[in-house]
Amino acid sequence: MRNLKVAAATAALALFMTGVCAAEQPAGMVKTTKGAASIERAGKQTPAAAGAALMASDRVVTGADGSVGITLRDETLLAVGPNSNVWLEKYAFDPTSHEGVLNATVKRGTLGVISGKLSKQSPGAVQFRTPTSILGVRGTEFLIDVKDGE
Repeated sequence: MRNLKVAAATAALALFMTGVCAAEQPAGMVKTTKGAASIERAGKQTPAAAGAALMASDRVVTGADGSVGITLRDETLLAVGPNSNVWLEKYAFDPTSHEGVLNATVKRGTLGVISGKLSKQSPGAVQFRTPTSILGVRGTEFLIDVKDGE
């Protein structure tokens, strides 16, 4: 009987831990929005609103009058400009070691970046892509501008 209780407790703990691991942490949060702006996640589009969570694999899309300000967990700041399509391909950050990865693609439009802890701790772990280039980030501020058709 004791072995059965231990086995049941172990199984319950395993199920709980699986649920904890499966719960994906947000990559960051939308801090500001203006005009037409949305977040695309799993094929669904929702309006971007201040306080909304941004998950790894989300796309941020803005209209002609739209912009979105985002703060990632490592304190990286992203400013998505008008007529933009930005895809946060991959994001992971360990707040203890400051290690992880940030991969994003700017399909069109503008993206201003002020890098955070991740790029300072893990050189080479932060990359931004455009249709024609890849930028490796080592800790800096920069602006990406992708015109239609490039």
